[in-house]
Amino acid sequence: MRLVVFDVDGTLIDSQTHIYHAMSFGFASVGLEPLPKAQVLSIVGLSLPVAVAQLAPEADPDTQARIVAGYKDSFMRARLDHAAPLYDGAMDCLDRLAGRDDLILAVATGKSRRGLDAMIAAHGLQGRFLSLQTADGHPSKPHPSMLQAALAETGTEVARAVMIGDTSFDMEMARAAGMTGFGVSWGYHPVAALTQAGAARITDDFATLTQAIEEWAA
Repeated sequence: MRLVVFDVDGTLIDSQTHIYHAMSFGFASVGLEPLPKAQVLSIVGLSLPVAVAQLAPEADPDTQARIVAGYKDSFMRARLDHAAPLYDGAMDCLDRLAGRDDLILAVATGKSRRGLDAMIAAHGLQGRFLSLQTADGHPSKPHPSMLQAALAETGTEVARAVMIGDTSFDMEMARAAGMTGFGVSWGYHPVAALTQAGAARITDDFATLTQAIEEWAA
């Protein structure tokens, strides 16, 4: 068996609007000016407290905690109103890979478990992923803890696993775990950053990604 681990935000779902509005709300809730969208999206993939600490390094810990709370409140309300959509081709890719008896699918995300469960329910993805690794129980990416846990939970050797993600944090996490990393170009970090972070391959759409995974698994 081989293990395919997916990131979520920027890889499977297009959550940039939710993320930017939620972070802007969090900053406004403590009297700070919202940041440029590109700056906010650059931290997608990190666990939320780590992301806020990077975006507001001069804020004291209490202020950072209030930004985190404001973000969570805004994001939850946005999620209930309208779930962030899957990228075109994502469902077809997951359907095809899940239908193979030689692949195990998993998730490694900076989301909370509550947020991940809500995403899975919103898109009918229950039962697709054997291992669900979230920010609740691990250090932030690029620490390899989430991937190490997914390997242990599924009983997979690292040489038979691949990480799929859109950020340099995903690729750096894969490299730290000794795992192959495939980058996707439609997410929140530029292709050059993915390549520099160690991506073995970059794909531009889900059809190409599916083909790349199947070639890797052959």
